Amino acid sequence: MKKISIIVPAYNEEEVIEMFYDKTIEVLKKLENEYTYELIFIDDGSKDETLNKLKNLRKRDSKINIISFSRNFGKEAGILAGLQNTTGDFTVIMDADLQNDPNMIKKMLNYINEGYDTVTTIRNKKGESKIKSFLSNIFYKIIDSEKNIELKQGSQDFRMMTKQVKDAILSLNEYNRFSKGIFSWVGFKVKYIETENHKRAAGKTKWSYKALMSYALDGITSFSVKPLKIATIVGTIISILALILAIEIVLQTIIQGKEVPGYASTIISVLFIGGIQLISIGILSTYVGKIYLEIKNRPKYIIKEKYIGENNERDNK
Repeated sequence: MKKISIIVPAYNEEEVIEMFYDKTIEVLKKLENEYTYELIFIDDGSKDETLNKLKNLRKRDSKINIISFSRNFGKEAGILAGLQNTTGDFTVIMDADLQNDPNMIKKMLNYINEGYDTVTTIRNKKGESKIKSFLSNIFYKIIDSEKNIELKQGSQDFRMMTKQVKDAILSLNEYNRFSKGIFSWVGFKVKYIETENHKRAAGKTKWSYKALMSYALDGITSFSVKPLKIATIVGTIISILALILAIEIVLQTIIQGKEVPGYASTIISVLFIGGIQLISIGILSTYVGKIYLEIKNRPKYIIKEKYIGENNERDNK
């Protein structure tokens, strides 16, 4: 039988991890006549009882695999670690908070069997705050302006992919990983399906507005040079306006005998141009910082404990 590998990054999910397992297994049991499965939980340096609860679940189900990081490396590292340790014919990426409905797995399989290489969910925006929706629209418009990727608005990490797609994703070795962009960049035949925007089953969200803004910035700078282009265009426009203004002042002084504008206008101009320069330097520094992290070639994560397959012992390799 073909195998389904389910990757589940988890950070401080002690309140929901057992509920996630129960609901997901309920779905997988309905498929056991056609498919076998494995669950790969990535404990992303949790500080609560998430790891201990995963170990207890593994005692009940040997098809549960656990990879525990030495500290919190982030969801992107968790997804990568999961992809590197799957053995299935099909790979699913899910969140542990049950915002991703396990019942969608069957629907995804149907589309995969129809010939699609990837099945990706798109979040229904019902109930989403206007501010979050507005910021999300800006983010996707910037990303969509790049010709090398197609990122559908509202697309999620919750998806199913074939082994060929998984191997293609793993062939990309960059340190600064933005999985949504990578999933799109590798191409293949993709099916998008809409899903409800479910609330967390328990616990608190790890995604504050600050975290979402940081994530969006990482995504934009990982797959787009649009900010650099914008900074160049703005700088060019300001330079042209400054030149026109300078010519106007000189002509007014020579022809009409008017005095050069005073202190207030000068200070405003200096502060405005200085602010644009600092913003441009900040944008450039973001890209330089990413280059710096790439060339250091540090590991994307460090494993503290690992329980894979039939091995019930702690594996630190």
